[in-house]
Amino acid sequence: MRYFCLICDYDGTIARDGRCAPSTVEGLRRVRASGRKLILATGRQLAELQEAFPEYAVFDRIVAENGAVLYRPATGESKVLTDPSAAEFVDELRRRGVHPLSVGQCIVATWHPFASTVLAVIRDMGLELQVVLNKDAVMVLPPGVNKASGVQVALNELRLSPHNTVGVGDAENDDEFLAMCEFGVAVANALPALKERADLVTAGSHGAGVEELIEKLLLEDLASLTPRLKRR
Repeated sequence: MRYFCLICDYDGTIARDGRCAPSTVEGLRRVRASGRKLILATGRQLAELQEAFPEYAVFDRIVAENGAVLYRPATGESKVLTDPSAAEFVDELRRRGVHPLSVGQCIVATWHPFASTVLAVIRDMGLELQVVLNKDAVMVLPPGVNKASGVQVALNELRLSPHNTVGVGDAENDDEFLAMCEFGVAVANALPALKERADLVTAGSHGAGVEELIEKLLLEDLASLTPRLKRR
Protein backbone atom coordinates (compact mmCIF):
# COMPACT_ATOMS: atom_id res chain seq x y z
CA MET A 1 0.00 0.00 0.00
CA ARG A 2 1.37 3.41 -0.99
CA TYR A 3 -1.38 5.74 0.23
CA PHE A 4 -2.17 5.34 3.91
CA CYS A 5 -4.28 8.48 4.40
CA LEU A 6 -7.04 10.39 2.59
CA ILE A 7 -7.37 14.09 3.48
CA CYS A 8 -10.63 15.83 2.52
CA ASP A 9 -12.02 19.33 2.52
CA TYR A 10 -15.65 19.61 3.63
CA ASP A 11 -17.69 22.35 1.92
CA GLY A 12 -17.70 22.00 -1.85
CA THR A 13 -15.79 18.72 -1.66
CA ILE A 14 -17.38 15.93 0.35
CA ALA A 15 -20.39 18.22 0.99
CA ARG A 16 -22.78 20.03 -1.32
CA ASP A 17 -24.79 22.90 0.16
CA GLY A 18 -23.37 22.03 3.57
CA ARG A 19 -24.45 18.37 3.60
CA CYS A 20 -22.59 15.14 2.91
CA ALA A 21 -24.51 12.48 0.95
CA PRO A 22 -24.98 9.04 2.56
CA SER A 23 -23.13 7.41 -0.36
CA THR A 24 -20.11 9.64 0.30
CA VAL A 25 -20.15 8.79 4.00
CA GLU A 26 -20.27 5.10 3.08
CA GLY A 27 -17.29 5.58 0.78
CA LEU A 28 -15.34 7.20 3.61
CA ARG A 29 -16.20 4.27 5.87
CA ARG A 30 -14.82 1.90 3.24
CA VAL A 31 -11.55 3.84 3.22
CA ARG A 32 -11.36 3.52 6.99
CA ALA A 33 -12.15 -0.22 6.78
CA SER A 34 -9.26 -0.68 4.35
CA GLY A 35 -6.86 0.24 7.15
CA ARG A 36 -6.24 3.77 5.91
CA LYS A 37 -6.60 6.92 7.99
CA LEU A 38 -8.95 9.83 7.29
CA ILE A 39 -8.35 13.52 8.01
CA LEU A 40 -10.93 16.27 7.46
CA ALA A 41 -9.57 19.78 6.86
CA THR A 42 -12.19 22.52 7.02
CA GLY A 43 -12.53 26.25 7.50
CA ARG A 44 -15.60 25.68 9.65
CA GLN A 45 -15.64 25.97 13.41
CA LEU A 46 -15.85 22.60 15.12
CA ALA A 47 -19.33 22.95 16.65
CA GLU A 48 -20.74 24.16 13.33
CA LEU A 49 -19.18 21.21 11.51
CA GLN A 50 -20.51 18.69 14.02
CA GLU A 51 -24.03 20.04 13.60
CA ALA A 52 -23.86 19.94 9.81
CA PHE A 53 -22.06 16.59 9.64
CA PRO A 54 -23.20 14.16 12.38
CA GLU A 55 -20.99 11.41 10.93
CA TYR A 56 -17.81 13.40 11.65
CA ALA A 57 -16.40 10.54 13.78
CA VAL A 58 -15.64 8.61 10.57
CA PHE A 59 -12.50 10.78 10.48
CA ASP A 60 -9.45 10.01 12.61
CA ARG A 61 -8.58 13.70 12.93
CA ILE A 62 -10.40 16.94 12.11
CA VAL A 63 -8.47 20.09 11.33
CA ALA A 64 -10.97 22.92 11.93
CA GLU A 65 -10.88 26.72 11.63
CA ASN A 66 -8.63 26.47 8.57
CA GLY A 67 -5.75 24.92 10.49
CA ALA A 68 -6.15 26.58 13.89
CA VAL A 69 -7.85 23.74 15.80
CA LEU A 70 -7.16 19.99 15.89
CA TYR A 71 -9.89 17.60 17.07
CA ARG A 72 -9.66 13.89 17.90
CA PRO A 73 -13.14 12.37 17.40
CA ALA A 74 -12.31 9.11 19.18
CA THR A 75 -11.63 10.87 22.48
CA GLY A 76 -13.47 14.17 22.03
CA GLU A 77 -10.26 16.09 22.75
CA SER A 78 -9.40 19.29 20.91
CA LYS A 79 -6.18 21.26 20.70
CA VAL A 80 -5.81 24.94 19.76
CA LEU A 81 -2.79 25.34 17.48
CA THR A 82 -2.40 29.12 17.47
CA ASP A 83 -3.29 32.32 19.34
CA PRO A 84 -6.97 33.14 19.96
CA SER A 85 -8.65 35.98 18.11
CA ALA A 86 -8.16 39.41 19.72
CA ALA A 87 -11.32 40.91 21.22
CA GLU A 88 -10.22 44.42 20.19
CA PHE A 89 -9.97 43.35 16.55
CA VAL A 90 -13.42 41.75 16.61
CA ASP A 91 -14.93 44.79 18.32
CA GLU A 92 -13.48 47.12 15.68
CA LEU A 93 -14.83 44.98 12.84
CA ARG A 94 -18.28 45.15 14.39
CA ARG A 95 -17.94 48.90 14.92
CA ARG A 96 -17.24 49.32 11.22
CA GLY A 97 -20.35 47.35 10.29
CA VAL A 98 -18.87 44.00 9.28
CA HIS A 99 -21.81 41.60 9.33
CA PRO A 100 -22.23 38.68 9.50
CA LEU A 101 -19.13 38.06 11.58
CA SER A 102 -18.21 34.59 12.81
CA VAL A 103 -15.72 34.31 15.68
CA GLY A 104 -14.20 30.96 16.59
CA GLN A 105 -11.51 29.98 19.04
CA CYS A 106 -8.94 31.51 16.68
CA ILE A 107 -10.57 32.29 13.34
CA VAL A 108 -12.55 35.41 12.48
CA ALA A 109 -14.63 35.11 9.32
CA THR A 110 -17.02 37.13 7.19
CA TRP A 111 -17.93 37.40 3.49
CA HIS A 112 -16.36 38.93 0.40
CA PRO A 113 -18.06 42.36 0.40
CA PHE A 114 -16.20 43.15 3.64
CA ALA A 115 -12.72 42.03 2.55
CA SER A 116 -11.50 45.61 2.10
CA THR A 117 -12.86 46.62 5.51
CA VAL A 118 -11.10 43.68 7.16
CA LEU A 119 -7.81 44.62 5.51
CA ALA A 120 -8.25 48.25 6.55
CA VAL A 121 -8.81 47.30 10.20
CA ILE A 122 -5.73 45.05 10.20
CA ARG A 123 -3.67 47.90 8.73
CA ASP A 124 -5.05 50.62 10.99
CA MET A 125 -4.55 48.53 14.14
CA GLY A 126 -1.07 47.40 13.06
CA LEU A 127 -1.91 43.73 13.52
CA GLU A 128 0.10 40.80 12.21
CA LEU A 129 -2.72 38.81 10.67
CA GLN A 130 -3.33 37.10 7.34
CA VAL A 131 -6.50 37.12 5.24
CA VAL A 132 -7.41 33.79 3.64
CA LEU A 133 -9.99 33.55 0.87
CA ASN A 134 -12.35 30.62 0.40
CA LYS A 135 -14.50 31.48 -2.61
CA ASP A 136 -16.85 34.14 -1.11
CA ALA A 137 -15.65 33.64 2.46
CA VAL A 138 -13.00 35.86 4.06
CA MET A 139 -11.07 34.32 6.97
CA VAL A 140 -8.55 35.98 9.27
CA LEU A 141 -5.86 34.01 11.11
CA PRO A 142 -2.33 34.50 12.46
CA PRO A 143 0.44 34.23 9.82
CA GLY A 144 1.50 30.71 8.91
CA VAL A 145 -1.74 29.10 10.03
CA ASN A 146 -3.50 27.23 7.24
CA LYS A 147 -4.89 23.81 6.46
CA ALA A 148 -1.42 22.49 5.61
CA SER A 149 0.01 23.49 9.00
CA GLY A 150 -2.91 21.85 10.80
CA VAL A 151 -2.79 18.73 8.63
CA GLN A 152 0.92 18.35 9.39
CA VAL A 153 0.14 18.27 13.12
CA ALA A 154 -2.53 15.64 12.48
CA LEU A 155 -0.14 13.54 10.38
CA ASN A 156 2.51 13.77 13.09
CA GLU A 157 0.03 12.42 15.64
CA LEU A 158 -0.90 9.57 13.30
CA ARG A 159 2.80 8.94 12.54
CA LEU A 160 2.28 9.36 8.81
CA SER A 161 4.26 11.14 6.09
CA PRO A 162 2.71 13.56 3.56
CA HIS A 163 4.28 11.30 0.91
CA ASN A 164 1.74 8.62 1.80
CA THR A 165 -1.31 10.87 1.51
CA VAL A 166 -3.99 11.74 -1.02
CA GLY A 167 -5.74 15.10 -0.65
CA VAL A 168 -8.93 16.39 -2.26
CA GLY A 169 -10.41 19.90 -2.26
CA ASP A 170 -12.14 22.62 -4.26
CA ALA A 171 -11.07 26.15 -3.25
CA GLU A 172 -8.20 28.59 -2.59
CA ASN A 173 -7.71 27.58 1.02
CA ASP A 174 -7.15 23.96 -0.04
CA ASP A 175 -4.13 24.80 -2.17
CA GLU A 176 -1.49 24.50 0.58
CA PHE A 177 -2.56 21.13 1.90
CA LEU A 178 -3.05 19.67 -1.59
CA ALA A 179 0.47 20.80 -2.47
CA MET A 180 1.90 18.97 0.56
CA CYS A 181 0.11 15.72 -0.30
CA GLU A 182 1.84 13.18 -2.53
CA PHE A 183 -1.28 13.10 -4.73
CA GLY A 184 -3.49 16.20 -4.92
CA VAL A 185 -7.01 15.98 -6.36
CA ALA A 186 -9.52 18.66 -7.34
CA VAL A 187 -13.20 17.82 -7.68
CA ALA A 188 -14.92 18.86 -10.92
CA ASN A 189 -16.53 21.92 -9.29
CA ALA A 190 -13.18 23.24 -8.00
CA LEU A 191 -11.82 26.64 -8.92
CA PRO A 192 -9.90 26.65 -12.24
CA ALA A 193 -6.60 27.62 -10.59
CA LEU A 194 -6.81 24.63 -8.24
CA LYS A 195 -7.60 22.29 -11.14
CA GLU A 196 -4.51 23.49 -12.99
CA ARG A 197 -2.22 22.52 -10.11
CA ALA A 198 -3.92 19.24 -9.19
CA ASP A 199 -2.57 15.83 -10.17
CA LEU A 200 -6.11 14.73 -10.99
CA VAL A 201 -9.46 16.44 -11.63
CA THR A 202 -12.42 14.14 -11.01
CA ALA A 203 -15.21 13.74 -13.53
CA GLY A 204 -17.80 14.09 -10.78
CA SER A 205 -18.43 17.15 -8.65
CA HIS A 206 -18.60 17.43 -4.86
CA GLY A 207 -19.16 14.09 -3.11
CA ALA A 208 -19.56 12.19 -6.38
CA GLY A 209 -16.03 13.19 -7.31
CA VAL A 210 -14.73 12.06 -3.92
CA GLU A 211 -16.52 8.72 -4.33
CA GLU A 212 -14.87 8.38 -7.75
CA LEU A 213 -11.47 8.97 -6.12
CA ILE A 214 -12.22 6.48 -3.35
CA GLU A 215 -13.02 3.76 -5.89
CA LYS A 216 -9.64 4.27 -7.59
CA LEU A 217 -7.88 4.35 -4.23
CA LEU A 218 -9.44 1.13 -2.97
CA LEU A 219 -9.25 -0.73 -6.28
CA GLU A 220 -5.63 -0.07 -7.21
CA ASP A 221 -4.06 2.34 -4.67
CA LEU A 222 -4.00 4.89 -7.57
CA ALA A 223 -1.27 2.85 -9.29
CA SER A 224 -2.48 3.67 -12.82
CA LEU A 225 -2.30 7.40 -12.02
CA THR A 226 1.35 7.41 -10.92
CA PRO A 227 2.53 8.96 -14.24
CA ARG A 228 0.54 12.08 -13.33
CA LEU A 229 2.84 12.80 -10.38
CA LYS A 230 4.98 15.36 -12.16
CA ARG A 231 5.35 17.58 -9.07
CA ARG A 232 7.54 15.00 -7.32
